[in-house]
Amino acid sequence: MQETGIRNGAFGADKFGLRNLKRVHWNLGAAQLCQYSLSAGEAQLSADGALCADTGDFTGRSPKDKFTVRDATTDRNMWWAGNQSITSQQFETLYADFVEHAEGMTLFAQDLYGGADPNFQIKTRVFTELAWHSLFIRTLLIRPQLSELRDFVPELTIIDMPSFRADPKRHGVRSENVVAIDFARKIVLIGGSYYAGEMKKSVFTTLNYYLPARGVMPMHCSANVGPAGDSAIFFGLSGTGKTTLSADPKRTLIGDDEHGWGTDGIFNFEGGCYAKCIKLSQEAEPEIYAASKRFGAVLENVVLDEDTRVPDFDDGSKTENTRSAYPLDFIPNASRSGRAGHPRNMVMLAADAFGVLPPIAKLTPAQAMYHFLSGYTAKVAGTERGLGSEPQPEFSTCFGSPFLPLDPSVYGNMLRELIARHNVDCWLVNTGWTGGKYGTGSRMPIKVTRALLTAALDGSLRNAEFRTDKYFGFAVPTALPEVPSEILNPINTWKDKAEFDRTARALVGMFQKNFAKFEAQVDAEVRAAAPDVRLAAE
Repeated sequence: MQETGIRNGAFGADKFGLRNLKRVHWNLGAAQLCQYSLSAGEAQLSADGALCADTGDFTGRSPKDKFTVRDATTDRNMWWAGNQSITSQQFETLYADFVEHAEGMTLFAQDLYGGADPNFQIKTRVFTELAWHSLFIRTLLIRPQLSELRDFVPELTIIDMPSFRADPKRHGVRSENVVAIDFARKIVLIGGSYYAGEMKKSVFTTLNYYLPARGVMPMHCSANVGPAGDSAIFFGLSGTGKTTLSADPKRTLIGDDEHGWGTDGIFNFEGGCYAKCIKLSQEAEPEIYAASKRFGAVLENVVLDEDTRVPDFDDGSKTENTRSAYPLDFIPNASRSGRAGHPRNMVMLAADAFGVLPPIAKLTPAQAMYHFLSGYTAKVAGTERGLGSEPQPEFSTCFGSPFLPLDPSVYGNMLRELIARHNVDCWLVNTGWTGGKYGTGSRMPIKVTRALLTAALDGSLRNAEFRTDKYFGFAVPTALPEVPSEILNPINTWKDKAEFDRTARALVGMFQKNFAKFEAQVDAEVRAAAPDVRLAAE
């Protein structure tokens, strides 16, 4: 077997059980990986130097194909209502088949860290079949110093082989596509999908499993920090603006997707950003736009002009989930440490396609836990197959239910306790629609959202006059400089006030129906924080 690159010669691929490989390329940088990827026909180079790859049938994660080994420990600890299981024997068979499938292959290996805090990071080794997947995960996780690589011994090992096809009968899975996790052995097997995001979310899932027991709250959120050290965290599902709004030129970016909150404050799990780039523009998102148009960035499913290879970020013909992955240092004001103090503000983002949520609302701690467990946004036609013309609610517990190995109440209670201990102001921000629901109204102006967030983060919004929303019960500001007053009260932006009332009542009902599964696990104060359609009838 041929090997190239810097590595720990005493702890090679054989320690994972890999054998008879053709070669292994260890810890290669962007230039080498791009060269291998282009030579193999895996990807194209854009006019700006970014590596552009297609992910085939899977243009996003496939949660229904994700499985966890049920053993004596996970049987007791796992949130099985939100996770699927396979037996230890089925995983062992799958693992053996992965190892056999890899024989004769050239693999790319990266030794990386998950977590910017040395006290809580996990040493992660990722073997990939594709060079561009190796560049992707090198970009998204934290890269050790070269001097650390010769002694690197992984705690978590991921092997990612898109050409592997699982056998549902043999392996106990659903289809040929598989993500299988054995927490006892700290192994993740990914096969059948060319979508690179499965790797990064497997690391996140692993940290979500281990960190709560160590007093760290893992969070699916972005984070930034102001000049005075006032950090803020932003929860939100895909398409709500989590990456966009945390990339504020007046604040230092900590990270755009995954963080931990421990005794010393918050810390990034990653070393890169993974931005949704459909309709990405220089005017609206200058930093992300610039980062996506340079060598070292990885574009997924972005359409390139056939003649010029200039990216067309407006073209969603392959998928609405086009993505750009780039190192954090591509953002000029990104943190080099990936760490900050305890947050002063927590923001929950929702792209409300029903157009009834206000652009911003202040939440009590109980309301914050309610909305955190709800994890609301809305899907619209064109974002996923099978969606009709009407918006569809999406409730993803803790803004990340596919990545939660433990019961959601574990994370909800941790967050509530941290909010109380550090006196955190909590906000719900609607980045969705105003003036009507999707198809009638218009998208919330990003300038309005940024103005409201600036006021929330600098503390000036605390002094505003608030009203109590009669549908959701939270506090909504009635006026703010640079923000049209009518937009603060959504009903005033609708022509048909009766239709607004019917739509708001319907959304309240959706919240209540979704939250029914948590009512037995939360206290009376959180149950009382729920939106109440009876208030709307007054």
